[in-house]
Amino acid sequence: MSKIVTKDGTEIFYKDWGHGAPVVFSHGWPLTADAWDAQMLFLASKGYRVIAHDRRGHGRSSQPWDGNDMDTYADDLAALLDQLNIEGAMLVGHSTGGGEVAHYIGRHGTKRVAKAVLIGAVPPLMLRTEGNPGGLPIDVFDGIRGGVVKDRSQFYKDLAVPFFGFNREGSKPSQGVIDSFWAQGMQGSIKGQYDCIKQFSEVDYTEDLKKISVPTLILHGDDDQIVPIDDSGRLSAKIVPNATLKVYPGSPHGMCQTEADKVNADLLAFLEQ
Repeated sequence: MSKIVTKDGTEIFYKDWGHGAPVVFSHGWPLTADAWDAQMLFLASKGYRVIAHDRRGHGRSSQPWDGNDMDTYADDLAALLDQLNIEGAMLVGHSTGGGEVAHYIGRHGTKRVAKAVLIGAVPPLMLRTEGNPGGLPIDVFDGIRGGVVKDRSQFYKDLAVPFFGFNREGSKPSQGVIDSFWAQGMQGSIKGQYDCIKQFSEVDYTEDLKKISVPTLILHGDDDQIVPIDDSGRLSAKIVPNATLKVYPGSPHGMCQTEADKVNADLLAFLEQ
């Protein structure tokens, strides 16, 4: 398996397929690079180089006790891009990965970045605060922490249902998709995944978004039950200087799987602009 080693000795697993202009993917919680398989297979077949890593504490990467924070996630992404000598990349982040992409740019700049895509992404801030009254209460995230601690396996099986909108009338639930979500989640470290909850819920990415100077596409489903669009995608589109928001009517959080053809077409069109 392909891995890099970060400055603290953590091994980061990555996939690197195809040839051409690079597209680099950052996955959501509690998943792995495998969540991007539909997009990577499609874009590699269209003549692009596609790269996706497992965040530390997730999937096939190391499971360190320390360093499960967004500063380190962004630095790990920087190490990957540096060691692979990536230039002119389109960074694509889903959910927590959207926070990772934003924080990478806020922390490391755009010298290796040509475009950015945020899909169902957590920025600018998920938590309800005085300055962010539309956010979700801390009880929601404490509940997620409780679910991970008490019975992580069952919690992931249950979470997959609203994640993909399978609890909506008229949906066609896929047991395979649910099983894949569970399997990816169970590959990771309970400690790393527990710590990551704070990073996707309580970190304020507003200043990072302001620093995204490259063309940015924001894709978000308006029936996202995990990261509601009004306090995330719609707000981010107002903060990022050169952003285009595309709303997917009725789409869930996991639209990269449930609506892969639409997402793939939008990514390709944005690449070719």
